[in-house]
Amino acid sequence: MSVEQSVFDDDYLTAGIGIAVGSSYEGSDNYTISPLPVVLGSLGGIDFQPRGPGIAFDFIPDREGAKVDFIFGPVVRARFDRQNSIKDPVVSSLGKLDFAIEVGPFAGIQANRVLNPYDSLTGQVDLRWDVAGAHDGMVVFPSLTYFTPLSRSVLTSLAISAEYVDDAYANYYFSISPAGSLASGLPVFTATSGWKNVGATMLTAVDLDGDATNGGWGLIFLGSYSRMLGDSKRSPVTSIRGSANQLFGAIGIGYTF
Repeated sequence: MSVEQSVFDDDYLTAGIGIAVGSSYEGSDNYTISPLPVVLGSLGGIDFQPRGPGIAFDFIPDREGAKVDFIFGPVVRARFDRQNSIKDPVVSSLGKLDFAIEVGPFAGIQANRVLNPYDSLTGQVDLRWDVAGAHDGMVVFPSLTYFTPLSRSVLTSLAISAEYVDDAYANYYFSISPAGSLASGLPVFTATSGWKNVGATMLTAVDLDGDATNGGWGLIFLGSYSRMLGDSKRSPVTSIRGSANQLFGAIGIGYTF
């Protein structure tokens, strides 16, 4: 493929909606279906991308033809874990948790044209704190993403990522207090900081008119696998009532202009 202009070279927006299947809480082996909105793009040199149920803004404009671009900006992520849709009656007896809003900076570096004229390899790290008074903790989220077109109509990316959490986060989601043990029958457990999970995600977009460079309608396929680690894996909500293996899948339709 020769390098040519595309809808992604200047301001653009991709908006879509899909259906997602994921665990009812982090560490659960029960799954629920939910809607999945998708918004990403670039406006005035500011790139924005989804971050779970949330968004990240890159305030450093990409330089035309640059081999390396730098990434920095704010990120906001909502977390509804064990706030609703708890299908396990034993875990439900522990009570609902408040939803968290995690805010902080993210930074990274992107190498362009690694193996072909259109691909990229991006490493970045989020540093987020809960500002909603739920877990009141901190999350570190490093990721490495490779993006490439497979053809003129098919774009794909593969990302590997992990999450590190502090004591406050671990205690809120994975500890079992004596009162919680009495209510649920699960053993008392105290969770502390550490790597919470590691995983991989594949995203594929298929342009419906056969030319991704001109925008328009497309199908979006997303699948991921993650493995719980440390105290998040050892917690009774995972080890007794759930599973350390976590799957997520989604299919949707979007429009780029």
